[in-house]
Amino acid sequence: MRINDRVRLISLHVAETWRRMRQAAAIVMPSAVQRGAFRVNRVVVAPTDLRAIDSFVADEIVNGRFPLAGRVLDTEGQSPFELELPSVQFARRLHGFGWLRHIRADKTAAACDNARWITDQWISLHGGRSKGVAWDNEVVSRRIISWLSHSPIVLHEADAGFYRRFTSSLGQQVRHLQRRADSMPDGLPRLKARIAIAMASIAAEARPAAVRRAGRLLDRELERQVLADGSHVSRNPQASVDLLFDLLPLRQSYINLGHEVPAKLIPVIDRMYPAVRFFRHSSGDLALFNGASSSLATDLMSVLRYDETAGQPFKALPHGGYQRLSGGDTTILVDTGKPLSARLSSTAHAGCLSFELSSGRNRFLINSGSPRFAGERLRQLARATAAHSTVCIGDVSSARIAQSSRLGTIMLSGPSKIEVERQTGPDGSDRLSARHDGYVKRFGVLHEREIRINEQGTKIAGRDRLLLPDGLPTPNLPGAEVIARFHVHPTITVERSDDRKIRLVAPDGESWSFSIPVGEIAIGEDVFFADVSGIRPSQQLEIVFEGPEIRWFLAHHA
Repeated sequence: MRINDRVRLISLHVAETWRRMRQAAAIVMPSAVQRGAFRVNRVVVAPTDLRAIDSFVADEIVNGRFPLAGRVLDTEGQSPFELELPSVQFARRLHGFGWLRHIRADKTAAACDNARWITDQWISLHGGRSKGVAWDNEVVSRRIISWLSHSPIVLHEADAGFYRRFTSSLGQQVRHLQRRADSMPDGLPRLKARIAIAMASIAAEARPAAVRRAGRLLDRELERQVLADGSHVSRNPQASVDLLFDLLPLRQSYINLGHEVPAKLIPVIDRMYPAVRFFRHSSGDLALFNGASSSLATDLMSVLRYDETAGQPFKALPHGGYQRLSGGDTTILVDTGKPLSARLSSTAHAGCLSFELSSGRNRFLINSGSPRFAGERLRQLARATAAHSTVCIGDVSSARIAQSSRLGTIMLSGPSKIEVERQTGPDGSDRLSARHDGYVKRFGVLHEREIRINEQGTKIAGRDRLLLPDGLPTPNLPGAEVIARFHVHPTITVERSDDRKIRLVAPDGESWSFSIPVGEIAIGEDVFFADVSGIRPSQQLEIVFEGPEIRWFLAHHA
């Protein structure tokens, strides 16, 4: 480990120790002296859950089977909380109670009784323990929002005893988050905790002072985490969609109940929408950068139908570090950024200068994305440079991801300087040129990528080259194999024309040819991590550098 990396790691460990000390001190603080603490005596509103529902899942749950996180648990009439659960991801979904939304598809008395029985089982078995997966801060945030949103189902024809147990447990969970929120790790979990607390404060008729305080703290976190261009500090395109699922119902609940809306809430929502549209491919799918996985089309449309900002997508998100090129029905999205800090890099990928290409209703070239339900080993493989449509030297990632028992898997080093140049030609063509220094320390070279697309979106010219740190072309390769990889979406058929030309054909017949002037294009086996149904086999195109640069071309076939 380099000295600079070691110093950075030590400073991060010190900061993490201090954070945990602050959290430990907050945990032992009595509720009576905790600022903004409130009790939940009743639930007066159920914020709308915008996520898609599935009648099949509703039927399965009524029959004692839980299809969650890619696994199925058959309870055979027992409480699911008394059984060994199939995976950690399954446990988080089960304890988060997001599955309650599916019961809306079958709001019979029997289905509501079953949901209430399962909830009562959780209160009995886990309500007083405050430890384990069930009390992970992110799981608690999701459970609070789920219980509030689906309280009409859980409380349908409930007796007074259950109502008291439900509201008492809900209040306990809110206070649990309040004690920990300020000292939680930076990023999405902390913001979701603030959303859950704010939602509970108005849904449970907390004191006006507690409602205002919850709104102020939410404002502070929104301003910190949603950048000026609308992207989230994690640089994960999916994060904005996930947040909007909760922020939109929260905004409406404030309005419906006549509360003063937190000052930042509506402006933040308004600036998030253009960022979501920025990351949306012509096919309607969301781009796969920095921890994003495939989203259900119905989920994305559920969020976008509340978009009041309209307008065309931006050409760039300068604060998030992304560029968008388009022409006709063709869209190219390029990652030209880096993590904003090591502490925010737990889901960041080593995919600098990677790009994705969509045309019409199809995604053609992509990144491998992040698996939805896989274990940690595959999740870390998906973060490597080789899993992205960019250049990789010696199968070494352009950023170093370090594993720490205290810090998790963070990006310890990587590109520190990324230069971006954008030009529009007199013929209406759009040109992007960008370079990063992620390989300078190990191999002594910069990677520069240039992409040009014509105004009609039918022709794309690309160039990847290696430069010396002073920007001059390198006379020699860095002593390790240099490969440019182009990951092909699994629905696309790859047909070889000759050594230098490949045809990419979509299921609806749309096709592009991918060619190079010299060298050979290899077709390799690949893995698509981000499919909605799980990990899926796919293919990739590989070009080995035989000199300091390669050129490649894509042409659309009418």
